[in-house]
Amino acid sequence: MAEFLFEIGLEEVPARMLPGAEAELTKRVSDLLTRERLVEEGFSVESYSTPRRLAVWVKGVIAQQADAEEELVGPPVKAAYKDGQPTKAAEAFAEKAGIPVDQLRTITNAKGEYLAATAKRAGKSFSEVVLAELPKEIAAMYWAKNMRWRPFLPERFVRPIKWILALLDGAVLPVEWAGITASNVTYGHRVLFGYEPITIAAPAEYADKLYQAKVMVNVEHRRERIRKDLDKATRTVEGARWREDRPLVDKVTHLTEWPTVLLGKFEDEFLALPEEVLVTVMRDHQNYFALENGEHMLQPYFLAVLNTEPVGEGVEIIRHGNERVLRARFNDARFFYEFDQRISLQERVELLKNVTFQKELGSYYAKMERTNALVVTLGQFVRERANAQRGQGLSVKLDALTTAATLAKADLTTELVKEFTELQGIVGGLYARAQGVDEAAAIAIYEQYQPAGMEDAVPSTVEGQLLSIADKADTIAGMFGLGMQPTGSKDPFGLRRAANGIVKILAESDLPLTLGEIAGAATNNDTLCANVKSFLSERLEWYLRDIRGGAYDVVKAVMITEPDDVRDAMKRVDAVSAARTGADFAAIAAAFKRMKNLVEQAKAKGEVFTPGSKHEFLTEPVERALAEEAGRRAAWVEGLRKDGDYTLALATIAELRPFVDAFFDKVMVMAPEPQLRAARLGLLLRILMDYSKVADFSEIVIAG
Repeated sequence: MAEFLFEIGLEEVPARMLPGAEAELTKRVSDLLTRERLVEEGFSVESYSTPRRLAVWVKGVIAQQADAEEELVGPPVKAAYKDGQPTKAAEAFAEKAGIPVDQLRTITNAKGEYLAATAKRAGKSFSEVVLAELPKEIAAMYWAKNMRWRPFLPERFVRPIKWILALLDGAVLPVEWAGITASNVTYGHRVLFGYEPITIAAPAEYADKLYQAKVMVNVEHRRERIRKDLDKATRTVEGARWREDRPLVDKVTHLTEWPTVLLGKFEDEFLALPEEVLVTVMRDHQNYFALENGEHMLQPYFLAVLNTEPVGEGVEIIRHGNERVLRARFNDARFFYEFDQRISLQERVELLKNVTFQKELGSYYAKMERTNALVVTLGQFVRERANAQRGQGLSVKLDALTTAATLAKADLTTELVKEFTELQGIVGGLYARAQGVDEAAAIAIYEQYQPAGMEDAVPSTVEGQLLSIADKADTIAGMFGLGMQPTGSKDPFGLRRAANGIVKILAESDLPLTLGEIAGAATNNDTLCANVKSFLSERLEWYLRDIRGGAYDVVKAVMITEPDDVRDAMKRVDAVSAARTGADFAAIAAAFKRMKNLVEQAKAKGEVFTPGSKHEFLTEPVERALAEEAGRRAAWVEGLRKDGDYTLALATIAELRPFVDAFFDKVMVMAPEPQLRAARLGLLLRILMDYSKVADFSEIVIAG
């Protein structure tokens, strides 16, 4: 079984770009070899990455393509021959097929008579295909930012390429790109091993040889070592544990080739600063892990993940260096924190007039005014509707809500946020509490940017939830009003993330708000409102499918009913997903698909009928039984739907099966008599309208 190893050596790649790049290179190599019929059935692929390399190891490759035959269709016969003689079109087609003109044959298809030929393609060697095609795959790789490093030459990549390694078993494949020709040589850790070349004789020895050169190419192995070393270093501090931080573990994993962990300490006096400030400085600016005790109280220690292996005096030198840098950062943070206290948040609101939100939407002061009006509208709506809907007992502190909306962006003028932008909102909440602002307002300010992603928690209070929704909805409405909607993969203003946050808050809170009500409150005209609501609905569909795992057809069936209530849509998706496994439901879904097709085809032919029209012309017992039973159950289903009992509603609908089956077995819907035909189509239309409010069952995919 042949093996192929491919490695691109680079200058250090940013950590955030490595996971996607490793996955993309792996997919491109795998797809290329599969497409070119150069892999055996059951082949396997392993991928590796470090800051200085991307590599793919494919086991089960084929050294030579099998010969293949390809059916080709050429020009029309009338263009291929003139006066019985082949034209240039026929000759060109024969040359393309690799056969004489007299071996071309004629076929007849829907468009007429055409020339055809069976072309035999000799299989190419693995080397021939890879040398020709792999450079194209490298050039096509996507990078959020790339660069040129050879003057006047076209190739771009995230960082300059320093070497390429390509091996088929033990043979070098001289793949060439960006002026580099592949060899069987790679390089180890820049500091711990130096620049001595490492010769790889076979793909299987790649990882082991690099390990000897102080490079752990397997990402999961590096991650595991980091976690174990973090645990080991933490055990030297009695009663401490390192604060779990998966994103930071991932980041330092992709920052290192040979990770080691170092414990450092800082002065107790810095613990007087808010914990959020200390952790942000350690985490976001230094990539340090914080330590805490059993009560989750921060301890005066940190853990640094190094990309080296210090020994002897070098350990203390590096430790003191890291402690000195952190001490300076903490001193800066303390100075900014104390300096900011000289001006209250309320006084800072006026300063927002000098901070631009978006040039056509004005300053953050203008945004504050819009958000304030929006939270009042939403807050009053929640207060009025809470007791009448599922949010019974939900209360809104409108005074605290308006205070929070007024002060929410004031921290953008603080020195601490200017220095540590990751703390915006958090600093506002901390300062609000320190300055005696209402606690509910302080919490809302602190949590206003939540959720930042699907893994993030939603704000913990009603006021925080409303402030977060209002802030996000105002941004979406403003950008849509300027025609700056997201297009394709481009979303420079993070509008999808903002809409995802709104959907998540509605899904995980008790707020009695709908997407349409939010869109209506945030916009000033019907067209803009419709566009914003449609955008929010798209994000709801994505949430139901990609986050909650709803099947594509079930989510589509629910979304066709234009759901406005997020939690109601979730309940319907769950109910339909559970019910679809039943035999009766499967049959009724298939029947609904048939009903919908009949109705749509009749409308396309110009048939005139209305829901339940000409009921008196229904004379067959099975159709009258269906009409009566469907009408009787429609009221039950509507009541259950309003109560949110979709499980029982779907069971009630499924019980229509024997009546529907009998109808289609005994009755021809498209009867020759116009009035009878209209009556039967009207019956089907009435059933579709009455029973498709839970979901459009015709969209459910039924096996067979």
